[in-house]
Amino acid sequence: TVYCMAIVGAAMGFLWFNAHPAEVFMGDTGSLALGSTLGAIAVLIKKEILLVIIGGVFVAETVSVIIQTSYFKYTRKKYGEGRRFFKMAPLHHHFELKGWPETKVVVRFWIIGILLALMTLTTFKIR
Repeated sequence: TVYCMAIVGAAMGFLWFNAHPAEVFMGDTGSLALGSTLGAIAVLIKKEILLVIIGGVFVAETVSVIIQTSYFKYTRKKYGEGRRFFKMAPLHHHFELKGWPETKVVVRFWIIGILLALMTLTTFKIR
């Protein structure tokens, strides 16, 4: 639990300085370390399937790329030209091209992420 709280503290510090306009950007090293930490903790507590729920925003982003690529290849083969399912993939770019400001997309994804995190937390038994 101490390790988990240290990760939460580091994430809060990062988010504080990453608010619009961002002063600090997380690179590959930070995001990969954070993801592997979440994965390791999920394996340790035997709740691996919950990663799909808590990471629902990231899953949706990844699935949007898979859908866009698959649909483009399918329509190129069928019609001779590739068509797009979304205006652009990943999903957040689709919303930006529809006219949503970047801050609106970010806040909406935050809200969805918080709801998914709360849904995930309700599955744990408190002892």
